[in-house]
Amino acid sequence: MEGKISAEEAKKMVEEMRDELFARAEEHLPLTDMPRVKAAYEMAEKAHAQQIRKSGIPYITHPISVARIALVELGLGTNSIIAALLHDVVEDTDYTLDDIRAAFGEDVAFLVGVLTKNDDGNYKVSKQIDNFKQMLDSINYDIRALLIKLSDRMHNLRTLGSMRTDKQMKIASETDYFYAPLANRLGLYDIKSELENLSLKFRSPHEYERIEKKINSYMKLHQQDIDDFLTPVRETLADEGIKARVYARARSVYALWCKMQSSGQTFKELEHVHQINIIVDADPERGSEKNQCLQIYSLLTDLYKERPYSMINYIDQPKENGYQAIHVEVMTHTGGWAEVHICTESMYRNSQQGCVLDRTESIDKWVLKFKAILKDIAQTGAEGGFMESVVSSFYNDDIIVFTPKGNSIVLPKDSTVLDMAYEIHTNVGNHAKFARINGKLSTIFTTLKRGDRVEIGTDDMTWPEAHWLKHVTTYKARRAVNVSLSKSGISTEEFPYTLCEECNPLPGDEIAGFKQKDGTIIVHKRNCPVAIQLSAKEGDSIVDVSLPILPNRTYPTQIVINSVDRNGLLLDLVNVISNELHLGIDSLHTETVDYIVTTKVRVQVPSAFELMEAMRIIEQIKGVEEVRTI
Repeated sequence: MEGKISAEEAKKMVEEMRDELFARAEEHLPLTDMPRVKAAYEMAEKAHAQQIRKSGIPYITHPISVARIALVELGLGTNSIIAALLHDVVEDTDYTLDDIRAAFGEDVAFLVGVLTKNDDGNYKVSKQIDNFKQMLDSINYDIRALLIKLSDRMHNLRTLGSMRTDKQMKIASETDYFYAPLANRLGLYDIKSELENLSLKFRSPHEYERIEKKINSYMKLHQQDIDDFLTPVRETLADEGIKARVYARARSVYALWCKMQSSGQTFKELEHVHQINIIVDADPERGSEKNQCLQIYSLLTDLYKERPYSMINYIDQPKENGYQAIHVEVMTHTGGWAEVHICTESMYRNSQQGCVLDRTESIDKWVLKFKAILKDIAQTGAEGGFMESVVSSFYNDDIIVFTPKGNSIVLPKDSTVLDMAYEIHTNVGNHAKFARINGKLSTIFTTLKRGDRVEIGTDDMTWPEAHWLKHVTTYKARRAVNVSLSKSGISTEEFPYTLCEECNPLPGDEIAGFKQKDGTIIVHKRNCPVAIQLSAKEGDSIVDVSLPILPNRTYPTQIVINSVDRNGLLLDLVNVISNELHLGIDSLHTETVDYIVTTKVRVQVPSAFELMEAMRIIEQIKGVEEVRTI
């Protein structure tokens, strides 16, 4: 709700939200705990009585909403709900942790203490990183504080529209960089997905809206094809006496945006805009849950042709966050490939609330692994690069690879042979020279895929070099390389710049500026991975900037043009770019394979507006099928 509301309207809103929270609490919590929950609400209401949110509504609506998310969406217990109601009391009011401890006990005081930010100005690294570490350290006790913070972040994002643009960028980037991957690692898929979508929506609203419209159009256009695919599946399962939910759902805006960014594909080129879910109500009389999923896989592939090598068994080899299912791709009536996920209801519930339900073995292993990393950080004092290393090591999707003896090793997605070598032992990493991946000779910088069997060759004369840091993902590998380099006196410092050379921002792009200690402002596109990391770690350095369109000032950008070959095609391309559009060409490379021409042109443009117009005009040249930027 935006704008000012009357005192009477505010009172009514608060009372309705309070009563709804109490009603839900009575459904989920022991009735004997309700007096403590109500007492916590009364303390929070009194503490925040004079405070108003940016949207103009009473501040108490925020802790009520956080407590509701923690209760209903995450299923947390009484002390966690009390802590959620009080999570801002010590930070924003005159109440102290001693007051909370006296009223609600040591456990609640601990949780509120973890959730209270350190605002005394004495930061070891930065305000944001210190607060991240404060929360992460709580995992040595349990993970409830992290889950309450996820609830807090969820409500802040759901109400982010009332904030200034720079605050939206800071909170959205923190979410994308830290909180959403954390939710994923804890097995909270729904929370993770909503956090990602809201992060993109507020960071790049135009991009989000564009993709959302394309998804809606796609689903409407293909609904009949989807129904034609699902009907035989439902009928076959019913004939076999198998109870299951069978439905299609569109992938999230964020997931498809990530796929487009990583693959360089346009929306039209994406292969899996939606996925098919088959969730079976497991019957103990039909055998194990795995066998029931395999039976459905068998029935499905009797109906539709399976894509070779597409079946992935996440039941025997779960993801590190506990996710289990069978994935397979099959051919549809229209000739495309449909991605199908098969799991049981219990597997599905675990993917939604993994760490909140009965703790799975994989979650416990991750917690132990995380504690070891935090202990190592505390012992070494390795603050620089801590967040980057921990995020990449623990929060991304993971893969499983194997040694020649069949031992499995879990690594973050996009890990290299070097990461695996250091996971085995520091000495193996320091002396890694080559690898054989599935029997093929490969470099140690090769990116690994799930299921790879890897043999690592070492040489005592081989030692880490500075460029190795570009080819490692895990904290363990990065730290080991840095330690070796520091012993040898090799510097790994980078130099500042004005315009990010990774994303090449243009006037007219959605951008953000980051002020450095020396006063330099680095400009990034909002979706630049570097900008997202900076926003999550040093959000207070974000400044409003604009790149003006200046006379005689141009910026480099690269255009990729895919065309069907014909006589005079290249001549027409050069003529349009140089003579019609008057753009300077820095370089041009063209390659023709089986009448398909790929042309990469590096041009100088004044702004994103001219670039988009240029791409539109180039797309109209006879034979041109697609024009995109890198």
